[in-house]
Amino acid sequence: MSFEQVLLMRNELVLVIAMLIVLAAEIFLSGNNRKLVIPIAVGAFAIATIIAWFPQPEGVIFGGMYQTDTLRQIMKNVLNIGVLLIFIQSMPWLRKPEQNFQMSEFYLIIIATLIGMGFMISSGDFLMFYLGLETATIPVAALAAYDKGKRKSAEAGIKLILSSALSSGILLYGLSMIYGTTGSIYFHEVANAWGNTPLQMLAVVFFMSGMFFKLSIVPFHFWTADVYEGAPVLVTSYLSVISKAAAAFIFMIILFKVFPTSIELWKNVLYALTIITITLGNIFAIRQKNMKRFLAFSSIAQAGFILLGIIGGNAMGMTAVVYFALIYIFSNLAAFGVVAAISNVTGKEYMNDYDGLYRTNPKLSLVMMLALFSLAGIPPVAGFFGKFFLFMAAAKSGYYILVLIAVINTIVSLYYYLLVVKAMFVNKNEHPIAWFKSDWATRIALIASVLGIIAVGLISHIWEYINAFSFGI
Repeated sequence: MSFEQVLLMRNELVLVIAMLIVLAAEIFLSGNNRKLVIPIAVGAFAIATIIAWFPQPEGVIFGGMYQTDTLRQIMKNVLNIGVLLIFIQSMPWLRKPEQNFQMSEFYLIIIATLIGMGFMISSGDFLMFYLGLETATIPVAALAAYDKGKRKSAEAGIKLILSSALSSGILLYGLSMIYGTTGSIYFHEVANAWGNTPLQMLAVVFFMSGMFFKLSIVPFHFWTADVYEGAPVLVTSYLSVISKAAAAFIFMIILFKVFPTSIELWKNVLYALTIITITLGNIFAIRQKNMKRFLAFSSIAQAGFILLGIIGGNAMGMTAVVYFALIYIFSNLAAFGVVAAISNVTGKEYMNDYDGLYRTNPKLSLVMMLALFSLAGIPPVAGFFGKFFLFMAAAKSGYYILVLIAVINTIVSLYYYLLVVKAMFVNKNEHPIAWFKSDWATRIALIASVLGIIAVGLISHIWEYINAFSFGI
């Protein structure tokens, strides 16, 4: 293998280098200097993120197991941006005395999962896909149980690893059927040998069921709220944004590349689950009082909207999914950033704790309002454009009733997002959360998220840039 071929894995290679830098810092720094691990890790990952944006050639290595092209690189870059924001938001949390002994582990685990996501997105066969998926999934259970002194965090880790094991078993059973009926695990060979036999249709159902666990699609969502509530806030934001976006990307690629002849089957399944997921996600979000559980059911509903782009089955739908994921990262991380800032200082995570927040912390209240409006899809923020293009992709394929149901659910979601806005701006509270000054890292992350919420929707070149590379998949 030539050096030029090795460089096709540039994104994963720079992440491995970033991991080694963090590991070296952990080994050689001690005492009070250990806190330097935090800026070193964030700086190394920021450099890796910048390097990943440089143009690189398309190609295939390992006999077709690993593939890279511009669209896949865009997907990885979207994930890198989200992780960078999470790393910046994590700096004040990891500086707390109780986290002092496990700072580097947080960064090492997340970068390891991101490497797995990179291989998963670039996979050209089901073996590389499965290895990348498990690399991206297993370490996340350790993240969910990161707060070792809290019982809920330990429960979150156990529930996540058991749910992941079950979903992986279902997925692997479907992959075994695919190999057994086609004699190959390579995407292009499976697509050419696909005959839509009953056993193959069952294999598609098992494959989709396994992926629905990763995406928190109803009825495969039961683990989500408990894990999100028990995990630390920043780990919850990682699960709801980065992990879900990566699963959506590869799920879409495999459906389009490997199972195009089974489109009627998986479109019918997606049609039903889109309606159920959006509706139930919205209904249960209304009942939540804990902010992490609230955003958990919100993320379930958002996953339903992502299916709208996939069900379109066209290049516009693929573009809409990637574009929406970028918007969702900025919007959700802005909301979680506010929740994390308040939780780090006060330990409060319930909605009624936010009563009267605008009186004492107006800037945080405005950021939260903007983030929730973007998640709801209110113009002119980016969330409106993201959902608009998802609706357009589904409508282009003739799913007008589905789009109508999604629009109605968007109105419902506006109601429960406004519950938080009402708590902050309208509800009275004699003892609201006291004023506090956020640290510089939190401010940078929130400012970046707010700029992303505004700019991504208004700069049309971003949509055009992604759309230009969506026809090759």
